[in-house]
Amino acid sequence: MKNKYTKTAEMFKAFCDENRIRILEILQSGEKCGCKLLEELNVSQPTLSHHMKILCDAGIVENRKEGKWTHYRISNSGRIKILNTLEGITKTSCECDDTCQR
Repeated sequence: MKNKYTKTAEMFKAFCDENRIRILEILQSGEKCGCKLLEELNVSQPTLSHHMKILCDAGIVENRKEGKWTHYRISNSGRIKILNTLEGITKTSCECDDTCQR
């Protein structure tokens, strides 16, 4: 069983590659077939599959099969979970104002 730190690290791993950032940017306009992602990226099909697995495992991207094609979209619930996680791990307990140097 994975601990919460491992799960959090895996979640943020999705954002640590320029190709995955480009994929997310492409998906901002809506669902895309894997074949369309291949057209826009300069990567092989196995490399795209690797990136999509990481994005899907992180929960930031969802997929659905339609025949032999896989379609991908940004997961709203995954996006909210990642935003909440980031908020939780960067929240300080200091009660002073923004000028505090603690």
